[in-house]
Amino acid sequence: MMKKKSIFASKASLVLFLCQMISALDVPLDSKLLEELSQPPTITRQSPKDYIVDPRENIVIQCEAKGKPPPSFSWTRNGTHFDIDKDAQVTMKPNSGTLVINIMNGGKAEAYEGVYQCTARNERGAAISNNIVIRPSRSPLWTKEKLEPNQVREGDSLVLHCRPPVGLPPPIIFWMDNAFQRLPQSERVSQGLNGDLYFSNVQPEDTREDYICYARFNHTQTIQQKQPISVKVFSMDSLNDTIAANLSDTDIYGAKPVTERQPVLLTPTGSTSTKVELRGNVLLLECIAAGLPTPVIRWIKEGGELPANRTFFENFKKTLKIIDVSEADSGNYKCIARNILGSTHHVISVTVKAAPYWITAPRNLVLSPGEDGTLICRANGNPKPNISWLANGVPIAIAPEDPSRKVDGDTIIFSHVQERSSAVYQCNASNEYGYLLANAFVNVLAEPPRILTPANKLYQVIADSPALLDCAYFGSPKPEIEWFKGVKGSILRGNEYVFHDNGTLEIPVAQKDSTGTYTCVARNELGKIQNEVQLEVKDPTMIIKQPEYKVIQRYGQVSFECIIKHDSTLLPTVIWLKDNGELPDDERFLVGKDNLTIMNVTDKDDGTYICIVNTTLDSVSASAVLTVVARPNPPFDLELTGQLERSVELSWIPGDENNSPITNFVIEYEDGLHEPGVWHYQTEVPGTQTTVQLKLSPYVNYSFRVIAVNEIGRSQPSEPSEQYLTKSANPDENPSNVQGIGSEPDNLVITWESLKGFQSNGPGLQYKVSWRQKDVDDEWTSVIVANVSKYIVSGTPTFVPYEIKVQALNDLGYAPEPSEVIGHSGEDLPMVAPGNVQVHVINSTLAKVHWDPVPLKTVRGHLQGYKVYYWKVQSLSRRSRRHVEKKILTFRGNKTFGMLPGLEPYSSYKLNVRVVNGKGEGPASPDKVFKTPEGVPSSPSFLKITNPTLDSLTLEWGSPTHPNGVLTSYILKFQPINNTHELGPLVEIRIPANESSLILKNLNYSTRYKFYFNAQTSVGSGSQITEEAVTIMDEAMASRQVDIATQGWFIGLMCAVALLILILLIVCFIRRNKGGKYPVKEKEDAHADPEIQPMKEDDGTFGEYRLFSFVSSAPF
Repeated sequence: MMKKKSIFASKASLVLFLCQMISALDVPLDSKLLEELSQPPTITRQSPKDYIVDPRENIVIQCEAKGKPPPSFSWTRNGTHFDIDKDAQVTMKPNSGTLVINIMNGGKAEAYEGVYQCTARNERGAAISNNIVIRPSRSPLWTKEKLEPNQVREGDSLVLHCRPPVGLPPPIIFWMDNAFQRLPQSERVSQGLNGDLYFSNVQPEDTREDYICYARFNHTQTIQQKQPISVKVFSMDSLNDTIAANLSDTDIYGAKPVTERQPVLLTPTGSTSTKVELRGNVLLLECIAAGLPTPVIRWIKEGGELPANRTFFENFKKTLKIIDVSEADSGNYKCIARNILGSTHHVISVTVKAAPYWITAPRNLVLSPGEDGTLICRANGNPKPNISWLANGVPIAIAPEDPSRKVDGDTIIFSHVQERSSAVYQCNASNEYGYLLANAFVNVLAEPPRILTPANKLYQVIADSPALLDCAYFGSPKPEIEWFKGVKGSILRGNEYVFHDNGTLEIPVAQKDSTGTYTCVARNELGKIQNEVQLEVKDPTMIIKQPEYKVIQRYGQVSFECIIKHDSTLLPTVIWLKDNGELPDDERFLVGKDNLTIMNVTDKDDGTYICIVNTTLDSVSASAVLTVVARPNPPFDLELTGQLERSVELSWIPGDENNSPITNFVIEYEDGLHEPGVWHYQTEVPGTQTTVQLKLSPYVNYSFRVIAVNEIGRSQPSEPSEQYLTKSANPDENPSNVQGIGSEPDNLVITWESLKGFQSNGPGLQYKVSWRQKDVDDEWTSVIVANVSKYIVSGTPTFVPYEIKVQALNDLGYAPEPSEVIGHSGEDLPMVAPGNVQVHVINSTLAKVHWDPVPLKTVRGHLQGYKVYYWKVQSLSRRSRRHVEKKILTFRGNKTFGMLPGLEPYSSYKLNVRVVNGKGEGPASPDKVFKTPEGVPSSPSFLKITNPTLDSLTLEWGSPTHPNGVLTSYILKFQPINNTHELGPLVEIRIPANESSLILKNLNYSTRYKFYFNAQTSVGSGSQITEEAVTIMDEAMASRQVDIATQGWFIGLMCAVALLILILLIVCFIRRNKGGKYPVKEKEDAHADPEIQPMKEDDGTFGEYRLFSFVSSAPF
């Protein structure tokens, strides 16, 4: 069963009282409880063992302790009692053991050097501090000395000694010049650990007179300066000049040039040395070597590796630094100095010793009367430390006897303790490198149970999570704890509960039915107490609609949803984070009740967005990634390599793809020679490729640029590359689209598409135009023209074929031989008309015309087809002066027949035929007359019904506008319509063609009739016209009827009907303007005369239709 401790607020003064107790008793840090319990003294604060003080300031030696009752304090100095009352310069702070020694009012710090120890005592024992060694800091002046100038030959080694005064603590050394600038250091010149300045070899630039060593004493904040040291370096050239000036020509002289030397160690000296360092300290090993060239230092550990993560190299690898050393770091460390002439080495034998360190420090012990316990004090070190015990600050051997106590080396065993066994014990572990001192008290208490958890404390947890109900208690002996649900419920047992040693009841998986009152009971032999707490189990908070991954284009808008469900008694708060940090302080971020909206998205908005929902009991979160995509950034750093006459390699660096992979790169070029400022497409490559081999044309000043493309779009173009001018060459190609077409009957116009600038391949672009008459001329006629696109050959025969070719040339030569094309000289109008024109009438609206083709030689041009002109001369049913419409049908190609649709029945027509070429129409054939047979007539022009009586109606009509033949009769049909719009029997009457009116008699009075009226020819009946009419009422019946026309309601009704009809007419008018059809029109279309239906032009016999109109002056 796991152990847990319930922690409450307490006074800071009693923190150490319960630190790491070993007992059946755990004393909670309850302030009220602790004020009532007795406690032996505990040292809570003290000055360091080695305490260096500033001699100019008051000395403060700290000693703070707590206990119940509050402890009293006393001091020893150098092992004897220090009576502070007899020294006016020394005071002790109230309620404290801290000493204040007044130096600033006449006291001398040196008079108070010594070893101090503090004792804190109350009725339960005495605790002691460490031995505190007080020493004032010292910063003595440099001793006066006469420094001789250092004269050194170039290449030799040099050591400038600092030798600072001995201070407390030791000073920090650094070298500067007169301007207080630090002297530069390098592999050749560096400062050693002892403060000396080492030159592996001197150079002329080392000459100066202000090498100054400074010592900084941090405690006194003072800096001491050594007298400047002068260094003069003699170069070999200047030394030879000096010798030459003082010797005769016959003397042998000359200093040796600077010679290279193999390494020699300046420090440490010899081949081996030793070093002792304490465990936990920093190990510093140093090797500085002389030599020319400057040696390089390398470090190894013999028989092992340098410790990883703790090894550092400083001072240009001349210093090996190992932090936090342990006994395992003992061994031989070798430094090797090497240059091109050889090497040297030095072995440092390192021994790591250890001041005492704790393995198990003694811990405070709280016991009940009659209990047992132990204090353990275990330490290690090198050499192994000696363990000694003290009781209340007195060696245990001479301390008062305690029958419950037994000392066994590093352990004190307590058996069946009593309240008088309370004391403070000190363990001292020491060796030659230091000591450890620890206080641990034994506190024997007898207390009845107490429950420290507040009564009726409310605990709220989320369902399906653990519930921890506290029952913080104290008692001595240690009380037993029991839990009940409800005030009088049964004791809680079983696997569904966990009972912790500190009294806490744990319900591992709390459910809604776990809600209720829980009672904790604590009892020992001295008494019993109980406490009630309340538990409420809440529904968990959930995110039912989580934010989803979004991809958005730059400057777009995106929204993340975060819809939650929570317990109605909890108040949730929703927080949005970006990349685990706060949202940017930007008005573009809009946080709603259940969403986050980002307006005008930028690249900086890319990241992970987290929705966090917090209540007082739980917290849930969900996240989604926003990826901002955009067109790629333009490529950059374009480079041309491998320049050849007809190719070059272009490379570039892609710009940022902006979260959308680059699919391809488009390469464009500019011809700065012919079209500056105009960019042309060159090629494109996949997005994974950043180089391309480009084919080039001669005589072009190329610049290239690259455009990156992704799914979002194209980047801005890159900056142009450098220009590359290719050499001139003969043209590679000839003009395209060469044609020969005459504009006049006696010329030939030769045209072509000129080469573009970069196609010229060189300066001086011209064209060689050649032609000859096909099958007539053997020799070509040629002419060289400037950079144009047309040449006219005059004096040619009319419409004859010519062979034509156009060849490009420039200053360097001709293009390859061009291909030949066939052209024709100019056309003239055709000379003859088609003959043998025949017409075959198919029906009353359609005829077929035939003709013989004209000889091709008479066409004098490209035969384009034939045109048939036809027009109506007169209608055979009536003679009248009329407007004549002349119509034209064009039949393409070498057609010799065609269909003439849309003719009017029973009419006389004329037509003629003409041949057509590119120049125009030839003469017309003689007019051909043909007639169309009769057809059915159109509907009568009108039908009016007048003079209604009781039993008769008068009908009047007009003849058809288009009789389409000789009218034979009229057909009248009529039938009555009753009040339910049902039709009665149909009556038919045939009327002679010369009649224009008719009186129908014997009709029923007050009856509506519907009339159908049409005309007939010998071919058949034409379309009909309809009308309705009503006979009037009987006069007797009419007299009995009320004249409703004078009634107000009837007039209002009629006005409403009129308004409705007006609205309907407006709607119909609008629909008609929009292209709609009336039902009557649709019906007529559906029942049109089949003889006048348009015919299919699958064979092209109908040709193209044109209409010409004129007014005939002759009567028909």
